[in-house]
Amino acid sequence: MDRRWRDVGVLTGALFAANVAARLIIKLGFDGDDTAADRVSLAMFVVIGLILAVVAFRWGSRRPLSAWSADVAVVVGIAMALTVLVGPLLVGDNPFGAGAGTFFAQIWLYLLATGAGILIGYLVLTALGRDYRSQQLKRYAEVKAAKPRRVVRR
Repeated sequence: MDRRWRDVGVLTGALFAANVAARLIIKLGFDGDDTAADRVSLAMFVVIGLILAVVAFRWGSRRPLSAWSADVAVVVGIAMALTVLVGPLLVGDNPFGAGAGTFFAQIWLYLLATGAGILIGYLVLTALGRDYRSQQLKRYAEVKAAKPRRVVRR
């Protein structure tokens, strides 16, 4: 149980660190250049999606979907709240300064990037047949094939 929450905390920190790094790059290197800021933001969303794709691939092979999906939902929720509410404060901006449209657009883009990353990672895992369920079915088939057929007396 302790390791589970440590993994959740580390993953949340990694997703938030990707956002903080992108915000600092935009603030220090491209302040006022909206095109470059958009590219850095897009790169941040790709990195977040790739992190979650790798996590879905690794966790999906070890545990059933129902066990790790709740952990990932908690991670995404906390990391999104930190990204939207705390991230702008770290670089001196107001989270609601650009208006409600931008605030909610950040939320939708974050959910889109995280959802796409998780989906891609789990679909690749399933397509390769390395997910937890496929491994269970493979072990079951091997056990059933290994047992000799019982003779029934009449």
